[in-house]
Amino acid sequence: MIADPSRIELGPVIPTAMKGMYSRLLRVSNDRGQSVSATIYTNADEDQIILTQGQGQMYDLTKDPWEKIDLKPVHLDDRPVMGPATAPITIVEFADFECPFCARAFSILETMVHTTHKDQIRVIYKNYPLNSHPWAIRAALGAECARLQNPEAFWDFARDYYTNQGAISIKNVDDHTHATAKRLNLDVATLDACMAGKAAPARIEEDQKDGNAVGVTSTPTLLVNGVRVIGLPEEKAFEWVVTQQLNDAGKGKEMLRQ
Repeated sequence: MIADPSRIELGPVIPTAMKGMYSRLLRVSNDRGQSVSATIYTNADEDQIILTQGQGQMYDLTKDPWEKIDLKPVHLDDRPVMGPATAPITIVEFADFECPFCARAFSILETMVHTTHKDQIRVIYKNYPLNSHPWAIRAALGAECARLQNPEAFWDFARDYYTNQGAISIKNVDDHTHATAKRLNLDVATLDACMAGKAAPARIEEDQKDGNAVGVTSTPTLLVNGVRVIGLPEEKAFEWVVTQQLNDAGKGKEMLRQ
């Protein structure tokens, strides 16, 4: 896919109530007549912008537009993985099972991994339960301990937690975890012992520290080959980021062959 500047429309600069901040309407369309719009806020020099899709994200236009995060310090081994190790795109997701935006992200990522970008994307899940979500840490422990019995069970737990968010509470989350474990033929006593032990909480704490180290403050935060995407923007915009990274990965392979 080649970006076409003629399909990017910018509205007039409008002063806002905040001194030194201006707003503009941004509209991007494609050759199928589809479009997505967002409001952007800029400083007077228009070298810093805030894009208001999702939870809002600031971009410094004087730097590399992708602002890739160095993933070397992040612990990626022995974590939940969806997709092949040979995939050209790795998405590291910091997420919380009680987060509604994470539930939406999970559905989109599953579709990408298994259907729209099959064999091209690998997702590595990092637990980042937020303090504001009372049952998220118990869910993270349940899914992690299920993974230790059967790696694929993690994704079944994730799907169940996300699907039933409205029915789960701090009072019944363990009951829900037990029911899911029994349905998947896991050993419940072993699961409980794992959740009460030290190893699983330590791994979740390590994930949280990794998130803090790379600037995670909210969920979901996705690192697409190091490109940070916060809050999962509109689906077409996220697809564009993934497609651009696939194009870049393809160009890199082509250069190696030359």
